[in-house]
Amino acid sequence: MHGCVRSTLRNYQGSVRRFCDFLTNPAYGWSDQCLRHFGTHPGQVVYDRNATTHADEAEGEPERRAFTRPELEAFFDHADEEVLRARDKGRKGWLPAFRDATLFKAAYAYGLRRNETRMLDLTDFGRNPEGRESGEYGTLLVSYSKAEKESPPKRRSVLTVWHRTPGTTEEWISEVRPGMRHSPSRALWPSERGPRIGVQRLDSRFAAYRDAVGLDPALEFPSLHRSYITHLIEDGHDRLFVQQQVGHDHASTTAIYTCVSSDFRTRSLRRVLDATIEAALRPGRTS
Repeated sequence: MHGCVRSTLRNYQGSVRRFCDFLTNPAYGWSDQCLRHFGTHPGQVVYDRNATTHADEAEGEPERRAFTRPELEAFFDHADEEVLRARDKGRKGWLPAFRDATLFKAAYAYGLRRNETRMLDLTDFGRNPEGRESGEYGTLLVSYSKAEKESPPKRRSVLTVWHRTPGTTEEWISEVRPGMRHSPSRALWPSERGPRIGVQRLDSRFAAYRDAVGLDPALEFPSLHRSYITHLIEDGHDRLFVQQQVGHDHASTTAIYTCVSSDFRTRSLRRVLDATIEAALRPGRTS
């Protein structure tokens, strides 16, 4: 299929393969139906020999990457400084600046895509019985997850991972958001002119902050999604947990969005070497 990246082709081929498996399974009787109506029976058309496989360790477009942790910290610090700068000058612009800073942090904290972020509502937060320290913000219901072509949006629940997230969210909802003109709407992120912030606003404000800090122009809003995945993996979270958090159907998709740093690889190697040396020198060790 012209214009499709390899991961997309694999997803399409996987869907065709699963459909053919269903169609040819004797338990469902479709082979007999096809033979009766069409004079022939269905067969599998996608095999290992003709299916698209992983060509590289990382198949994502090379210019698309995650933030490094220092880059992410610089980006969020600048967003916070914009709030303080506007408020110190007595400008009403500090309200949308606060919104944007909190929005970017939430997108990273829950691994959200652009539309998933802007379509959040106030009622999408809930408790997590296993994470009571997060209070009312233990889970986030994402109602507009990325769906397959010509399919309705999927829904998923994302668990709160980082301890700072509930406090940041609570401050926005309880103290700052009520001052927005369109605060009566149910949207979590109302805009100055309407009940919900638009995609263009997200992109323009993100680019303005990125450029002001002097970060790589290759970093875009989706980089927050990549950063979430990458940093969870680097922090040692189970890969299946990460896959479920971001709503990927296949582990191979999560792998494409994972951009572990060279520093992480160095630290991982150092831990292995140190553990090996410690074990070798441990008293009482027998060869």
